[in-house]
Amino acid sequence: MSKDKTILRALAGETLPTPPIWMMRQAGRYLPEYKATRAQAGDFLSLCYNPELAAEVTFQPIRRYGFDAAILFADILLIPQALGADLWFVTGEGPRLSTITTQAEVDALKPVDAIHDTLSPIYETVKILSKGLPEETTLIGFAGAPWTVATYMIAGQGTPDQGPAHALKAENRPVFDAVMDRVTEATVLYLSEQIKAGAEVVKIFDSWAGSLQGADFEQYSLKPMQRITAEIKALHPGVPVIAFPRGAGERYKGAHAAIGADCIAIDDGITAEWAAAHVQTAGCVQGNLKSSHMVTGGDTLVSETRRIVDALSNGPHIFNLGHGITPDADPENVQLMIDTVRGG
Repeated sequence: MSKDKTILRALAGETLPTPPIWMMRQAGRYLPEYKATRAQAGDFLSLCYNPELAAEVTFQPIRRYGFDAAILFADILLIPQALGADLWFVTGEGPRLSTITTQAEVDALKPVDAIHDTLSPIYETVKILSKGLPEETTLIGFAGAPWTVATYMIAGQGTPDQGPAHALKAENRPVFDAVMDRVTEATVLYLSEQIKAGAEVVKIFDSWAGSLQGADFEQYSLKPMQRITAEIKALHPGVPVIAFPRGAGERYKGAHAAIGADCIAIDDGITAEWAAAHVQTAGCVQGNLKSSHMVTGGDTLVSETRRIVDALSNGPHIFNLGHGITPDADPENVQLMIDTVRGG
């Protein structure tokens, strides 16, 4: 691990003249080379579990754009599958899972130390990436946060308001807590194995954190991520953690301390100026260009990119989108964004 890598320097708290840059979902459906590799794999899960092809799609945006980091190509729902849930993807609609809503169904899940039987190909992908990436490129591993993963396990699919998970939380808190605990324990093991295989940073994605209200936000978004972060740091001292409680709004303030993360990723629901005043004062911030600019491009993309860079220029900052790039994005707009960040 090279301490000269710009992302590691930013995560350590250094303010750099040019922020390092990577992009959520940078290996994905907006790139023609990804589509070709996906077709070669046959289906999405086959791509995730094929170490050579999963590494290839992770390398593709590094070759094309020279991002400062590569993020492992995988999916947050591999943990439920590794725990024994059925998982499949419906074309054009997204993931489907067998639901976990009763104590009997929780009891039927595999023990957490059995997840490696399913997830070992993911660790092989990390090993390939660790050996094959340019020496200046940081390798990021990741997992979904327990709340977000649990919402899919309980509903059996993505939902607009995470209603089934909220209902189970209200109606049968012991079962809900049992699901959360099992996912939390599995996530620690999963991220730890990624680090052993060569990941230099790990990121925890709580994509649906914003739907948690009141005390539940702390109890079911912040605390599980804090537990994961603390256990990862105990197992792997010096490995930075990025946490992304998407949709937190003003609750991003204090998130560094509440989670113990080295960096808080922010969505585009807050301004970079607000984040500089209320979040970056506690440590590194990652974000937060609207992903729609990767579709529309033009002068607005340039001006918004410059605004964010300027707003966050007085503290540690990793430039990124506020959410993942979308399939309808123009690859040329990605290059324009990178040129703007690096060229002023």
